[in-house]
Amino acid sequence: MTSSAAQSIRPPGRAKPGRPLRRDAARNRERILAAAAELFTERGFQVTLDEVARRAGVGVGTVYRRFPDKEALADALFQDRITALVDLAEQARADPDEWAGLVSFLAQAGALLSADVGLRQILMFATYGQDRVGEARSRLLPVVTQLVTRAQAAGAVRADLRPTDIPLIEVMLAAVTDYARPARPEIWRRYLALIVDGLQPSRRGVTELPVAPLSPAEVENVMRATRR
Repeated sequence: MTSSAAQSIRPPGRAKPGRPLRRDAARNRERILAAAAELFTERGFQVTLDEVARRAGVGVGTVYRRFPDKEALADALFQDRITALVDLAEQARADPDEWAGLVSFLAQAGALLSADVGLRQILMFATYGQDRVGEARSRLLPVVTQLVTRAQAAGAVRADLRPTDIPLIEVMLAAVTDYARPARPEIWRRYLALIVDGLQPSRRGVTELPVAPLSPAEVENVMRATRR
């Protein structure tokens, strides 16, 4: 079979293996992922790829060429965001100040999770995302373990802190963000400061809290929104 004949029967729209995405294709992929994250957050995984295409402003065929089903789309969302978390942990590990590195990771991961509801849904609630929890742990936990153990070796962190405490701290901060979103979603920073003080083995003072507490009226609004 000639080369031209082989090219004529290649399925339309399928790129050669290893071929980098064109700029417009890469842009469409990001739009699809952003739309999927929004829709998965708003309505869960019952949304269709057709709805994702409409939200992204691209043709249905464009979505199906990149993602044949919702599981592939969820996997792509998960992979991108876990990679972002691992990158943050590795950057924090490179900080020569052991304490600053750990606190930096807690703050930056908290910011990422608070801004990305789709990531929290995939990690904690989505059926597809649950299949990737083990992979996330295997990629992230070794770096987080190094952040914790080196801070403990420097005497900057209490000796009974465990690496598995870190993701639970982030989950708690994310829960605060979800709860207070109708009033003040950045309130998680206040509680991070309280937690950070509790991580130190000893301290002479306390950290100034970066965000004011919710007012009674804000708490009432939040509770009403949560009931709805």
